[in-house]
Amino acid sequence: MPKSPRPRARFSFSPTVRALFLAAATCGAVLPALAAIEHEEVDKLMQAGKLDEALTKADAFLKDKPRDPQMRFLKGVIQLDTGKRNEAIAAFTQLTLDAPELPEPYNNLAVIYASQNQFDKARSALESAIRTNPSYATAQENLGDVYARLASQAYSKALQLDQNNTAVQPKLAVIRTLFTPTPPGAKSTALVASAAPVPTAKAPAPAPAPAAPPPPVKVAAAPAPVAAAPKAPEAKAPEAAPAPAPAPAPAASTASNAEVESAVRAWASAWASQDMDRYLAAYGPDFTPTGGQSRKGWEEDRRARIVGKSSISVNIENLAIKVDGQNATAKFRQIYRADNLNVSSRKTLDLQRSGNQWHIRKESVGG
Repeated sequence: MPKSPRPRARFSFSPTVRALFLAAATCGAVLPALAAIEHEEVDKLMQAGKLDEALTKADAFLKDKPRDPQMRFLKGVIQLDTGKRNEAIAAFTQLTLDAPELPEPYNNLAVIYASQNQFDKARSALESAIRTNPSYATAQENLGDVYARLASQAYSKALQLDQNNTAVQPKLAVIRTLFTPTPPGAKSTALVASAAPVPTAKAPAPAPAPAAPPPPVKVAAAPAPVAAAPKAPEAKAPEAAPAPAPAPAPAASTASNAEVESAVRAWASAWASQDMDRYLAAYGPDFTPTGGQSRKGWEEDRRARIVGKSSISVNIENLAIKVDGQNATAKFRQIYRADNLNVSSRKTLDLQRSGNQWHIRKESVGG
């Protein structure tokens, strides 16, 4: 699909739960904490690639709460990722009927239709999503992608009908550059699936376009020493002494934070580029995998899960770093996309300095 100013993943689907407490669209009541926790558990299973287990857990939840829109949405994503495309279409379609205030099911239907080259259906679904929420940027972007693909088809047809039309060929050439294959390891471009819906008690009115943000406030540097204003002339009044210069701010903490951030982003970059040597080197010798798995078994499992994907992107958002001497903690939102899988989750990395390098000693989800 057309190139975009930001990286996107090939036919990626919903990132799942983004909050612990969600409002139920069907009854207007706040979901209990237990239900939100079960949403999060399904999210973690999907991220780990345990789709059968995630589906079993989703089905068990829906047996008692069959109208829960969040879990129904997650189940649709699982069905799609396990090749049950028709069932996923049915799930998202039913959601558009039961919760028409949610634009995300329309958007994910459009992604499926586009993958089947049904661009008219994709366009119709995206227009429904935008009518539901005109400020829904993902659907607006995807609609542009669909229009570009339709334009390509129309230009190709025009050229078939009139090969002497010199005006069409340059236009078609420009459009085709947007659909060039993506080399392995690079970020591809395609329709982007929506985030998991956050239902509300009532269907909200279309959100107005956000007001322009105020001019950024620049943080001033440490002020230079300023002499006190002279006092009015008095008999033998002593001249005011200049204020002492402020002590320079310590740079060690800032430098350490920057080093940890560099290590975290290098780890994500190695993962996305499927550079296994660099990826595994990010983990220290004392790193212990969770679940009692051996280090060797964990490395073999990671190679099997990473190498061979048509594309991977690992985006880091809201990175918060805390450094304590030779140890550090990095917490962030991880947006992972690979082939048809698209998940978002909280991630915590515990790191330790070894020489002039920071290495991961513990990795956990949901911190």
